[in-house]
Amino acid sequence: MDFALTEEQEMIVDTVRSFVETELYPLENEVERQGFVPHDLGLEIARKVRDIGFFGCNMPQEIGGAGLDHLTMTLVERELGRASLALTVFFGRPSGILMGCNAEQRERYLLPAVRGDKFDALAMTEPAAGSDLRGMKCAARQDGDDWVINGTKHFISHADIADFVIVFVATGEEETAKGPKKLITCFIVDRDTPGFTIREGYSSVSHRGYKNCILDFDDCRLPAAQILGEVHKGFELANEWLTGTRLTVAATCVGRARRVFDLCVPYAAERQQFGRPIGANQGVSFKLADMITEIDAAEYLALAAAWRLDQKLPATREIASAKLYASEMLARVTDEAIQIYGGMGLMDDLPLARFWRDARVERIWDGTSEIQRHIISRDLLRPFGG
Repeated sequence: MDFALTEEQEMIVDTVRSFVETELYPLENEVERQGFVPHDLGLEIARKVRDIGFFGCNMPQEIGGAGLDHLTMTLVERELGRASLALTVFFGRPSGILMGCNAEQRERYLLPAVRGDKFDALAMTEPAAGSDLRGMKCAARQDGDDWVINGTKHFISHADIADFVIVFVATGEEETAKGPKKLITCFIVDRDTPGFTIREGYSSVSHRGYKNCILDFDDCRLPAAQILGEVHKGFELANEWLTGTRLTVAATCVGRARRVFDLCVPYAAERQQFGRPIGANQGVSFKLADMITEIDAAEYLALAAAWRLDQKLPATREIASAKLYASEMLARVTDEAIQIYGGMGLMDDLPLARFWRDARVERIWDGTSEIQRHIISRDLLRPFGG
């Protein structure tokens, strides 16, 4: 088994880490204080990312991206996880689902998103449809050649900077052995479309400056040309192109945990109490041992899942395991880091309290921990008819 990175991967990791530490770390405290990223600053970050050749690095080379494989992208996301999410959103990784665009949509949405001329956002969640996406009430009815959407989406990440939104809505119903099931269709909606409104969402304890938004559709009329994929095939499209989003969460959790851990080790070695370093006490040293063991385990789970994707092997359970373990690991590591620092760990002089707060949402979005456990257990029991 070879765990060594290639020379190219080492270079990519070094480049992204340097960018994060040099360009993003100095901005974090101000973003935390203000609660938003000024528009011009976000565009400047995106420009710098383009300058180093990483904008759209998750997309294929034939459309202008860097064509990085899943394993290398997981390394990139790990490094980006070290910085404020409000800032790294401008690093520019368009949603992979845009690869489902037809020829005309590629020119209007996919290629501009890869170039950095447009930003996208993805909208699934609703007030009454979180984990149960089939329970969505936002719906579209066909009216001639058009579709008319009514309803609300919420918790929509970075829709405040999006030029267009990829929206999943109910477009019908079918009978199944388990009863009626909603049919879902995916639409691309431009920001300035009549009947479509993007408004600021809720004030969150996690990831300050990274906006969640509420999307309102009031008789929003769209031509059939705005359908992404096929009518009633939205879930199939999502399953084909959105598999890796949970892997991204796992990778960023690892990156945040490593940044926190890197603050703890020298502090434990230097901080003196009762005439010796606190790291000399098992109460602290054993915490460090547990923290690094969990961080390494989470990273190996994420990289193994990414490798399986690159090998075209089934990876649904492995991705769920990585997301589940890494998100829960981050909660434990940030909590222990604050315990090691004591009272100072909760002060704004350090980023520990911020990472501690940010960690809480990781167990919820992109599929709750309970959903991940459901996926894992279902995969284990399926061969036995369970």
